[in-house]
Amino acid sequence: MTAINEPPSVRFEQVSLVPKALGSGSLRQKGTMVRETVYLLKEISFEAGRGDRVALVGPSGAGKTSLLRLLNRLSDPTQGTIYLNGTKLSQIPVVQLRQRVVLVLQESKLLGMTVQQALEYPLRLQQTNDKLIRQRVAEWTERLRIPSEWLSRTELQLSVGQRQMVAIARALIMQPSVLLLDEPTSALDAGRAALLLNVLEDLSKTDRTTIFMVNHQLNLAEQFCDRVLQLQQGILIRDVLKAQVNWKAVEQQLISAEAKQVEEWG
Repeated sequence: MTAINEPPSVRFEQVSLVPKALGSGSLRQKGTMVRETVYLLKEISFEAGRGDRVALVGPSGAGKTSLLRLLNRLSDPTQGTIYLNGTKLSQIPVVQLRQRVVLVLQESKLLGMTVQQALEYPLRLQQTNDKLIRQRVAEWTERLRIPSEWLSRTELQLSVGQRQMVAIARALIMQPSVLLLDEPTSALDAGRAALLLNVLEDLSKTDRTTIFMVNHQLNLAEQFCDRVLQLQQGILIRDVLKAQVNWKAVEQQLISAEAKQVEEWG
């Protein structure tokens, strides 16, 4: 929650995103070609306070990952303004921004490094001293229960779920103020997923880290979040506290939206 007189951690003001190569396009709808502007996101406005845990839900193609990419400046909005702690995102140097707003993609890579090297890498870029690097790596491998025998392994020697945990640990070692997670539990077993959600909840409360999570597993999204942003066809259709969500209704809406997409694209 945002304290009195404290700016929101993240604010979107009428943010839209149109693919550069596809400013307008043809949409097939029931056998007819309709010419229209293609929006990945359209006029999105919301605020998230420090320590908020925000679940992004919606069918495939709703714009959830696009929203995360905007926060990390892998994409820039076509129109509208995004703020981080009251400062326009566009005014923050990209390298500095990505040390504060860290994105973990669903298919994160270790870039040919061992696990040990990958965990140390972002801190070495910041010229962090060796003692602090060792402390941070030890802390997060312990908290996320990453076994010591993983440290000498390369990406090819890890399962998808193991790579996912390493990528999340690498992000948390940077101590971001905003953490962006794209389907972080998709390859995890139930035990590791529960562990991760508990760690993230603790992080949001103790360090007041703002966390955005895309997750198609609504039971895990419900367990994780205190806020829900529901997207559909690039439009924000719901921005509510978790207590206000009818999760069964959301599930039915997602099923219906997926079915409609199949029908329209035929």
